[in-house]
Amino acid sequence: MKEIDCRGLGCPEPVIRTKKGLKESPDGVDVIVDDRAARENVPRYAEATGYKAEVKQEGEAWRIEIRR
Repeated sequence: MKEIDCRGLGCPEPVIRTKKGLKESPDGVDVIVDDRAARENVPRYAEATGYKAEVKQEGEAWRIEIRR
């Protein structure tokens, strides 16, 4: 599964990178974020575009698994 590391980036950059990643890998991607706004906005974007998103805490960051 394609992994997109967005640690250190504030919104809207993680959402923009997620959108690009899903175009390249339409079955799904894993997005790693450490920004609370991105932790909310990336799953919201994924679900609004027909994907399922699961958020898992990994230390100081979150892994957002986005799948069809």
